Amino acid sequence: MTQPLPDPTPAPVHEAAQQGFSHAAQAYAQGRPDYPAELLPWLQQALGLAPGRQVLDLGAGTGKFTRLLARTGAQVTAVEPVAEMRAQLAAALPGVPALGGTAEALPLPDASVDAVVCAQAFHWFANEAALQEIHRVLRPGGCLGLVWNVRDESVDWVARLTALITPHEGDAPRFYKGDWRRPFTGRWFAPLELSRFSYQHVGPPAQVIVDRFMSVSFIAALPPAAQSEVRQQLQDLVAQHPALRGQSTVAFPYQTEAYLARRL
Repeated sequence: MTQPLPDPTPAPVHEAAQQGFSHAAQAYAQGRPDYPAELLPWLQQALGLAPGRQVLDLGAGTGKFTRLLARTGAQVTAVEPVAEMRAQLAAALPGVPALGGTAEALPLPDASVDAVVCAQAFHWFANEAALQEIHRVLRPGGCLGLVWNVRDESVDWVARLTALITPHEGDAPRFYKGDWRRPFTGRWFAPLELSRFSYQHVGPPAQVIVDRFMSVSFIAALPPAAQSEVRQQLQDLVAQHPALRGQSTVAFPYQTEAYLARRL
């Protein structure tokens, strides 16, 4: 088991993440999708995760991805800066050490893990300091894995959902903008290697649509009246769109993008 260091002084967490995820930890746990089954062999083969290996789940949130990492047999340590999210993870996965910390100040020793994985998180801390710190805790030959569930906006109602929330995003970092790629200059890691997998989040509309979008950081950080307005807009779309109206179960389509970066 990786022995944690005393928690260093944390780097600032973006306000939308700190406020939104602290307010919406339960909705996040309920509404966020899981991940395609094909990611398990990707973790085992591309990142080499197996019994006897050590992996850091960075920006682990409520533990959605942590469960999949645990299935590899590797020893998992989770780092999550938002206390409310970390509490959800600790309750769901009491056997996984859940540490406070940020990507720029990891509470782990040098060369202590074989892999670092960030699921739905890296865009929040995509900077040179974070990559340097991830490089520090990785052993020689280690890997960084970045995973995002990306909404399939070729589906009409999915595109309409995105259009509904985008006006509220402000300066919150977003995966689709691509800014997260900028720190990969070749100093700390080899070029990114991409794998793609299709996935559907199946469940009641209230869960896979309403809870999912109310857990978006910048929506959860809105004032209560504005949140209520967004919730009503989501419910109206579910009630009125021909593909969603009257459905007790819907299949929300995603393309899961998994990136591998090898430590230099």
